[in-house]
Amino acid sequence: MKTLTVGMIGGGFMAKAHSMAMASVNMFYDDGIYLKRKMIADIDEELAKNAARKLGFEQYTTNWRDIIEDPEIDIVDIVTPNNMHEDMAIAAAKAGKHIICEKPLGRDARETKRILEAVEAANVKNLVAFNYRKTPAVALAKKYISEGAIGKILNFRGTYLQDWSADPASPLSWRFQKEMAGSGALGDIGTHVLDFAHYLVGDIEQVMATTKTWIPDRPIQKGTIDTLGNNKSEIKELGHVDVDDEFLTLLRFKSGAIGSIEGTRNAWGRHNFLTFEIHGEKGSIVFNYERRDELQVCFSKDPDDRRGFKTVYTGSAHPYGEGLWPIPGLGIGYSEVKIIEMHDFLQAITTNKECEPNFRDGHKIAKVTDAILESSRLDRWVATNLNE
Repeated sequence: MKTLTVGMIGGGFMAKAHSMAMASVNMFYDDGIYLKRKMIADIDEELAKNAARKLGFEQYTTNWRDIIEDPEIDIVDIVTPNNMHEDMAIAAAKAGKHIICEKPLGRDARETKRILEAVEAANVKNLVAFNYRKTPAVALAKKYISEGAIGKILNFRGTYLQDWSADPASPLSWRFQKEMAGSGALGDIGTHVLDFAHYLVGDIEQVMATTKTWIPDRPIQKGTIDTLGNNKSEIKELGHVDVDDEFLTLLRFKSGAIGSIEGTRNAWGRHNFLTFEIHGEKGSIVFNYERRDELQVCFSKDPDDRRGFKTVYTGSAHPYGEGLWPIPGLGIGYSEVKIIEMHDFLQAITTNKECEPNFRDGHKIAKVTDAILESSRLDRWVATNLNE
């Protein structure tokens, strides 16, 4: 078994998810690679020290460049706020290291273009962590679409609704600051739905959008750890929110299909309501991540008295099923989706093929998000210019 050494930049929530995937991937899939977790970096020394202990890294540092400069490290995993991605990814590429980067790849398409150019010049493997497309039910939807089971796609309808920031007492983390995040609900959660749309339907050519900030000021956050609204603040000092809480956009695809996406972090009762519904000339497909083991399908060829949505429970007969649990309905969680993501990344390294979704996909999504923000500002249809 080949050993690859990993350095991780960032010690928060996503560090836990990525580390768990690294530790568990060989239990599920035999990729012939063992991942040695050598060093983790965070600007907060106590956080870095605790992260190394909890997440299985041999060393910790407060200087992320220590990871870039370490000749033993083969893979750099970036799980930091969005404003740090560009410098870190470009430095890792120039050092010849394979890269995993949390989404969105950058704050805007200017940043993602520079990142993409760097990894292509260095010829290193690169993956942007739109992990939800690795859900077996989503991969099964792709299989049905590729096989022509629902025919030509007419419409895509996507949502990502959460409520963790609906409370005005939720603190002003970096996710509410344009300088660090780039955008709000759009970049944070909307990009996942845009990735679904590109993966399942194809390139988006035009958008018509509106955005809204519902809570303009929030309590200043204490500490550096982002707890996604779970540490309600009693601090009276407020800071200004300069990103979107909610967005709505219409879509025109290159294929001729049309669609819509709605994303918000202010929908009480919706915890992680990530969905899509796709209508084709021969049928429809519906997915809801809160019921991630299920895919709803309807095929026009079914007899009139039996036509309607039926549920397919994913298991060993479906994408990625060979490494997961043997019986449909046993269920998978967020951890298994991250494990599949890590498995695909390692497969790309062992087979010398491109990862998916890669930084080119991340750049496309950035161009669409830029167009959505521009459309909201101008109040008209805006082209995404994906081919430029």
